[in-house]
Amino acid sequence: MTDAPLQKQAVMYSSSLADAPLVREPVHAPVAHLIRGGIVEGIHHGSVVVLGADGEVQFQIGDIEAASYPRSALKPVQAVAMARAGLPLDGELLSLAAASHSGEERHLAGARRILELAGLTEDHLRNVPDLPFDPVVRDAWVREGRLPSRLAQNCSGKHAAMLYTCTLNGWPLETYLDPAHPLQQAIAEIVEDLTGQRIAGVTVDGCGAPLFSISLHGLARATARIATAAPGTPEARVADAMREHAEMASGSGRDVAALMRAVPGLLAKDGFEGVQVAALADGRAVAVKIADGANRARVPVAAAALARAGVDPGLLTEFAGEPLLGGGREVGRVRPVRSLEPVVGSART
Repeated sequence: MTDAPLQKQAVMYSSSLADAPLVREPVHAPVAHLIRGGIVEGIHHGSVVVLGADGEVQFQIGDIEAASYPRSALKPVQAVAMARAGLPLDGELLSLAAASHSGEERHLAGARRILELAGLTEDHLRNVPDLPFDPVVRDAWVREGRLPSRLAQNCSGKHAAMLYTCTLNGWPLETYLDPAHPLQQAIAEIVEDLTGQRIAGVTVDGCGAPLFSISLHGLARATARIATAAPGTPEARVADAMREHAEMASGSGRDVAALMRAVPGLLAKDGFEGVQVAALADGRAVAVKIADGANRARVPVAAAALARAGVDPGLLTEFAGEPLLGGGREVGRVRPVRSLEPVVGSART
């Protein structure tokens, strides 16, 4: 037996599944303040969990065990499920399969390529037509008179990969978004495997795909398992693809891509309604949910959680929070709550 790197041995998990998280109103807590002129003008509530390299909870705020929707932060798990089911993609195209992309031409070209590999076309996609997610790309699209399309919608890479997985397994194409479809059943099985808990419920995500309800704690655990996986496994293939091609998993101007570039070895994914998850190769992981879905709080709170996990705060300065303006000049800023400040001397990465 060959010796595995120590970091790949750090995270231990039980093989048995925990019960599904309870469906309840989450008991969120303050996680960020809007400070204008030295006075707290507003408060963002939410929940935060920080896992250590051993998989244990090192820090938490709010309600990390209630059932919640991870939205697109679950896409790396969905990509792992497809890779386990035989999806042969790697590199840029596998990163795109886990993407909430910006609708740049390279994203559209990548989704077309996945469909071509499957012998399919855009007409086979069942995600909702939309304009590109990136506002600059979207404005240019509108000026050119281009209409919403399924390919431009930010989940088209995932949907193209779902169709490719179906063709490889001989599964029906028309009904690939049905929760009872073999593909979605396979994804649900991997969601439970990686989170270590049973799914609390299933609904429909914005793109039309099934959306599985798990806890914030379970989401962090799943991302840590992907980030620490042994080389060559489906999990490691997804993690490597997203880390090496961060812009394909998001976009050239997106904060999640910048975060992965700033912190060596970081795997990160955002989701609508203020969800953010990130994990390092040694198993340290964070997951954030902003109760009101505000991006202006998601980014600085996630950065503060990473610092709390031991990431060098100097790597995270550009994610410290957007300024609040008064008369065109900065008069305040969005700041994480004091309890999220890192323990002195804890920085390791």
